[in-house]
Amino acid sequence: MKNIAYYLDYLYGLERRGIKIGLEHSFKLMEYLGNPQHSFQSIHVAGTNGKGSTCAHIASILKCAHYRVGLYTSPHLVNFNERIRVNGIPISDECIVEFLSSTQKVLEKIEATFFEATTALALWYFDKTNVDIAVIETGLGGRLDSTNIIKSTQTIITQVAIDHSEILGNTIEKIAFEKGGIIKNNTPLLLADQKPVVKTILLKIANEKKAPVFTVKNFRLKIIPELDGPTYFHINGCTFWSPLQGNHQAKNAALSILSVNQFDPGISIETIQKGLSCVSWPGRLQKMDKKNPIFYDVAHNAHSITTILEMFQNNWSEKPVGVFALKAEKNINFISKSIQNSFSNLYVTSIPASNLLTTNILSQELIKNGIKCTIANDINSALAMLKEQVNKDKPGLIFGSHYIAKAVFSFFSFSFDKGTI
Repeated sequence: MKNIAYYLDYLYGLERRGIKIGLEHSFKLMEYLGNPQHSFQSIHVAGTNGKGSTCAHIASILKCAHYRVGLYTSPHLVNFNERIRVNGIPISDECIVEFLSSTQKVLEKIEATFFEATTALALWYFDKTNVDIAVIETGLGGRLDSTNIIKSTQTIITQVAIDHSEILGNTIEKIAFEKGGIIKNNTPLLLADQKPVVKTILLKIANEKKAPVFTVKNFRLKIIPELDGPTYFHINGCTFWSPLQGNHQAKNAALSILSVNQFDPGISIETIQKGLSCVSWPGRLQKMDKKNPIFYDVAHNAHSITTILEMFQNNWSEKPVGVFALKAEKNINFISKSIQNSFSNLYVTSIPASNLLTTNILSQELIKNGIKCTIANDINSALAMLKEQVNKDKPGLIFGSHYIAKAVFSFFSFSFDKGTI
C-alpha cells in the first residue's frame, strides 16, 4: 500500500509544472469533488505582507468563540501538514493519503500544479471535518489565485507592496489590481493601511462590486512600542496584546479584530483577547534564544525586511549581526536597498538542493550593491557565528526565507510539534 512518503513525493513532484495563472483547473477539481467549498463560510485574505499573521489571529479568536475553524496558509515552515489546520491541529497523514489516492488520476488528467492540488485538498478537508468557517490565505496575487474559487463571507487585503513582480507585475499599481481580484460582489472588504495609489485602486474595485469597505483607521489604533515581550495596542479605549512581536503585528492583530467584529459582532472583548493571547505563528520575529536577543523572521521582500530593521534600530544602539538566505526568484537589487548599512556583520547562507540562491551568487549580488558580507560554509556555521557575536546590546537577525526554518529550529532546539498552534 502506498504511504504518506509516496504521496508527498508525488505532490511535491507537481511543482515541476510550475505556477499556472488561472482558475480553470481549480474549478474542474472542485466539480469533481462535489464543490466542497460551498459547505462552509470563508474569510479570504490577500496582500503582500502580514497575510499569515492576520489569518492566524483571526483563526485563534474564532476558535475561542467556539467556532470550528479551518485555516489554510502557505508556505509551510517544516512539515507540509502545517498548511491545513482545523482548530489549530494540522491535517493528518491519513487524510492526505485518502485525498491523493482518490484524486491522483484526475490531478494527472488536468495537469494540476502543486498549489492547485494543495488548495483542493484543503477545501475537501474543511468540508470533510465540518468546519463552520475557513480562513483562507491566497498563495500568489489574488485575482487568478487557486483560492479565488470560494464564495467568501468577507475579504481582507493586508499591506500591499512589490513582491513576485515577475508574475504579478512590476509596478505597485499592477500588483494592487491583482490583489483586488479577491473582492466579491456585495461582500465586506477589510483593508489594512495602504499607500494612496493602492487604496485608490482597491476602493475603485470595491465600488464597482458594491462591496462595503472597513478600515483599521476607523478603529483609532495606537501602538505601544516594545520588542522584548508582548505587543500592546489600544483600539477605541480598549487595550489588547498579542504574543507576536513588533508594531506590524499590532496592525495585523487590529485587522483581525476588525474582521471578527464584522463577522460576529457578538464576540466579546474578553474572547477577543483570549484568542489573541493564544495565537502562535512561528518564524515571525520569533525569539530563538532565552538569554540573548536572537530573532528569526521569514521576511523576504524589501518592505517586510525594512519593517523589521526599523524596529531593531529603534530598540538597540548597536547594529545587528545578520544571517541571510534568499529564494532565487527574488529581486536582490531591490532588497539590497533595504539592508544597506544595517548590519555589523552579515553572513550569507543557503541550503543545498533548494530554491535558495547559492552563497556565491547571493554574496556577489550583495557586493555589487555595496553591501559587505561573509560567506558561511553552511547554515549551522552561520548560526554559530551569529550566536557567538550577539549580546544584550547587539541583537541577531536570521531572515530572508521560509526554507531555512527547519535548520534554524533544529540549531536552537525549538520543538515544532508538526505545526500544531
